[in-house]
Amino acid sequence: MAKILIIDDDVHIGNMVSEALTKAGYEPLRAYSGTEALLLLAHNKPDLILLDLMLPGLSGEEILPEIKDIPVVVLSAKAGIDGKVEMLLGGAVDYMTKPFEIKELLARIAVHLRKAARPDISPILEAGDLSMDLAACEVWLSGQSVRLTRTEYAILKLLMQNKGHAVSKSIILERISEDTPDCTDASLKQHVSNLRKKLRNVSGKDHIEAVWGIGFRLDP
Repeated sequence: MAKILIIDDDVHIGNMVSEALTKAGYEPLRAYSGTEALLLLAHNKPDLILLDLMLPGLSGEEILPEIKDIPVVVLSAKAGIDGKVEMLLGGAVDYMTKPFEIKELLARIAVHLRKAARPDISPILEAGDLSMDLAACEVWLSGQSVRLTRTEYAILKLLMQNKGHAVSKSIILERISEDTPDCTDASLKQHVSNLRKKLRNVSGKDHIEAVWGIGFRLDP
């Protein structure tokens, strides 16, 4: 049974989330301040943490850097994009704005627990004459190195992991936010266009296909 630590001083929200976690088969743990959370973590290692930012004593922003090797989902009333980016780059695996839907929270928890339990994947992704070294963050096409931006690399990695299958724009934006939270719905098309051009300049052919009404697909 996975243990999930709820760090939130709002008793009503904490009780609601705790009850939902119990019904879903998880074991909830509670902490009502940042200081209490760090004391609890000194003797326990939950499988996932739900972290509020506005806490008495030490804030969520202050304790996030102290949490190691545990997925952290931030639950906060702060909705500003700069704050979200800061938390994601600071180590959080996800960010949900209050108020949130319990069903969506449980779904995201399940996804992140599944990722944490997944064995290490191969450091090399391959799709035809295209290869990606995940350890070195390098991309090679027909034996030639391809220089990509961080966002282009994240998009290509996701498409290579799903080669031959169309990936929706919403899924791309959600998945790559872990690696590059600067990509938005408005800028995604341009990032993909730049990526396609760089690959085409090397091989002379298109590797990424736009699937009308869905998203994009990598032709393996």
